[in-house]
Amino acid sequence: MTYWIRGLSPETFAPLFALDDAALAGINARRVIATADRGFPCRVSLDDAKAGEELILLHHTSHDVETPYRNAYAIYVRAGVTAAMYRDELPPVFEGRPLALRAFDAEGMLQTARLAGPGEADGAIRDLFADETISYIDAHNAAHGCFAARIERN
Repeated sequence: MTYWIRGLSPETFAPLFALDDAALAGINARRVIATADRGFPCRVSLDDAKAGEELILLHHTSHDVETPYRNAYAIYVRAGVTAAMYRDELPPVFEGRPLALRAFDAEGMLQTARLAGPGEADGAIRDLFADETISYIDAHNAAHGCFAARIERN
């Protein structure tokens, strides 16, 4: 069994970097400069921005389904990065972070969930996908609740 973890498409967010701060505020987004090498996780590259890098903090619908489980929250994105792609391995942004793994069927209905501590995500993902009714898993940072990445069956 294999799985894919992909970063969000950079094309979706590229126009935001041309907006001034007032225009960003008008869409409830903010320009942010990372103040540390950890704590500013980019959802495109699936890696933390480094201190001094510019990001956009915005509201993002990560689970855009017509069910009660539709979900949106704040995420960070960086300009000039490529969408990450990981097969059967975890992206750097998962390292050292406890994750909430939410497993959904093809209709977007939550079937089960699991908390995974640091170092436990790969095993938890494989366990969740052992159930053939699970179509995909949305990973969220357990503490802050923000969307981390979508995990799909291969």
